[in-house]
Amino acid sequence: MKSTVEQLSPTRVRINVEVPFTELEPDFDRAFAQLAQQVRLPGFRPGKAPRKLLEARIGRGAVLEQVVNDALPSRYSEAVTTSELRPLGQPDIEITKLEDNNELVFTAEVDIRPDITIPDLEALKIEVDPIEVTDEDVDTELQNLRARFGTLTGVERPAQEGDFVSIDLSASIDGNEVPDAKTEGLSHEVGSGQLIDGLDDAIVGLKEGETKVFATTLAAGEHAGEEAQVTVTVKSVKERELPEPDDEFAQLASEFDTIDELKASLKDQVERVKRVQQAEQIRDKALEVLLEQTEVPLPEKIVQAQIDDTVHNAIHQLDHDEDAFAKALEAQGSSREEFDKDNKENSERAVKTQLVMDAIADQLDVQVGQNDLTERLVLMSRQYGLEPQQLLQYLQENNQLPVMFADVRRGLAVAAVVHTATVTDTDGNVIDTTEFFGPPATTDPAEAAAQIAAQVEAAAGESSDTDADTETDQADDDASDDTK
Repeated sequence: MKSTVEQLSPTRVRINVEVPFTELEPDFDRAFAQLAQQVRLPGFRPGKAPRKLLEARIGRGAVLEQVVNDALPSRYSEAVTTSELRPLGQPDIEITKLEDNNELVFTAEVDIRPDITIPDLEALKIEVDPIEVTDEDVDTELQNLRARFGTLTGVERPAQEGDFVSIDLSASIDGNEVPDAKTEGLSHEVGSGQLIDGLDDAIVGLKEGETKVFATTLAAGEHAGEEAQVTVTVKSVKERELPEPDDEFAQLASEFDTIDELKASLKDQVERVKRVQQAEQIRDKALEVLLEQTEVPLPEKIVQAQIDDTVHNAIHQLDHDEDAFAKALEAQGSSREEFDKDNKENSERAVKTQLVMDAIADQLDVQVGQNDLTERLVLMSRQYGLEPQQLLQYLQENNQLPVMFADVRRGLAVAAVVHTATVTDTDGNVIDTTEFFGPPATTDPAEAAAQIAAQVEAAAGESSDTDADTETDQADDDASDDTK
């Protein structure tokens, strides 16, 4: 087989492949073996019919078509490997010449990863906000904790912000009731802004049994984006009484004996949260600096595929109703033009980020370890509400493991960039990044992927043993007079 490559652009090539028929002989053998099992000829057992009789029965053209269709993928892959190309997406293949008993010639146009010049990573400077825990931060956490232990008490006064109310809602458009917008006995915290625009303002000042009508724009359902008249009736008003922040409360709400100890613990919690937020900011800043300093030609078809996928997912939720999609955008204060503009920019940035991180991973020889993959698998399983074994099976069946592998590798590449760069806060303090950006593993990727299932199965077995022990302990407790 002979293949040559034409560079159509920095991100696209045309591969020209010539395959002599002598190299297709094994493909013909396989095709005839399959046909012999499928086609029954009088006097011959299944699989034993001669090639000439099969060809006479089926026709040379049908056999040739099957051979070519079966041969194209493997010959394309061979040409890609020989040329050391890094293709993106599926190729556009065209047969340009097919002479029976002579040769097969075809072309394959495909997007490829472009050559990217990575900036000096040791010269990168990443600056983020410092971590500062204020008294207000601690007070907010304490207030939230007090709210969890608060009690609701009915009041006869008008509703005000922070109260909890039970309400009936209904809506109409041009005098016609909207069935989906009607509800009774709905619990709502006044001022939370969790339902529809204008509702909190309408409720404030209403007493039990009072009603108010206000205008708003519906944000969901069949009438999303349309102006409606909403009627709200307050059925009850309750205020939340908070426990005093004293030592007694500290003992009730935590393992601490004093309120000062509880506040110190809350301060540590806030600091941990802010460290996580700072790590996220470091990651985002690292990508931002890299993208600013790196020129990347973008493969148009890959970007367009990302754009189309985003549009499809957005409209799919509305049964592919373009008018409903436009109304939903309008309700959000946007438009289709703004959506398309943002979608294009986000898609270009996403593709550019992937290409840059893949190039860095190659340059730094980033390897993905089995623990990296297992951690990602467990995290994803929690997000989707599946057992890790179920998710692993789904990823394998849908050929999504390579996608997850690539995503994990890019994350490790970001961590490597952060370790190499100089990271400081705006006060000039150097930040230790080891807590959230550990060094990447160096395990063989194929071995790591193969060992995920074993780790997941082992974890599942430990869980089962724990459940069995728990059941045994529970049975012992039930049989005893002691109760917890």
